[in-house]
This record gives sequence, C-alpha cells and structure tokens, in this order.
Amino acid sequence: MVLAFVTGGAWAAAVVPLAELAKPGRVLMLRHANAPGTGDPQNFRLDDCATQRNLDQDGRAQAAALGERLAQAGVARARVYSSQWCRCIETARLLKLGAVETLPALNSFYPRPQQREPTIAALRAFLAGLPKDGLPVVLVTHQFTINEFTGEGTGSGGGSLFELNGSGTPRLLGAIEAN
Repeated sequence: MVLAFVTGGAWAAAVVPLAELAKPGRVLMLRHANAPGTGDPQNFRLDDCATQRNLDQDGRAQAAALGERLAQAGVARARVYSSQWCRCIETARLLKLGAVETLPALNSFYPRPQQREPTIAALRAFLAGLPKDGLPVVLVTHQFTINEFTGEGTGSGGGSLFELNGSGTPRLLGAIEAN
C-alpha cells in the first residue's frame, strides 16, 4: 500500500488515477454521492426511499460526473453492486456503467454494531469469490463499510481502489477523490 502524509498528521492512501480501475481484477469501493445529513431518520425503512436520507441535486450531479470521468478513463462497463439503501442504488445507476445489482453485504451497519461482523464477513466472502481477471467491479456502499477495509474515512462520492487477490482482503491500491 502506498501511503501519503496528509494535513493534521494522519496517514492516508495515495490517490490513484481512475484508469487503474480499467485493469482486470480491480474493485472500486465507492461511498454513495452527497446525501445531506448523517445516518437515517428514526422511521427508516429499507423498502421506502421516502423514509431514508437520499441524494440531493449536488449528489446526483456528483455521481453522474464520476460516471463521465470513469468513461473518459477507459471504464465504460463494470459489474456494479450496491447497498440496498436508496442513496447507494441511485449513485450506482447514475454512474451508467451497467446494470446495478443490490448486495446486502454492502448495507450499512451504522448505528447497528451487532450487524458489523456478519456484514463484513459476507462482503469478504463475496470479494474472495470474484475472478482476479474479470471486469472491473464497482461496489457502492457506505463510509463505515469502506473504513473496515482502509482504516480511514471517505468523503461522499469518493472511494478506494483494490486489486483482487483471491482472498476476502484485496490489496489496497489507493483512493479516488470525490469530485
């Protein structure tokens, strides 16, 4: 892993070019685009977007712009998976990289700590089963999920790029910046 020193004395993964995702066996764990607020309302229901925190206009523009940046970097098609949260599904669709499949292993476990271990274990098993020479994979998820793999926060619309290695712990190549 390449590390870079950032303001405030923290270490962070170096920024990698988006074109790196076009190589076989790459996975981008992407935090959903801008959705104002934190967490979800008390009446949150997974099957009702009206009860969730959703993308705003800036978030929609951010997701669409990232899709355009990925296309310009040579990533025209990918296997795209999303958390079941509406803000993640909408982000994934706005990337325009292909059909979007929901994957519960990408769901948020905040503020439900009892769901952390089973969710991360399911995601690690999913990653271990991906082909090391396949199409690029984009996983649209939440900050806490990405943090489990990188140890650092991720801004809305940003993410981390990994190289698959046949295990549930792919090699971190670096970060991609939110636009």
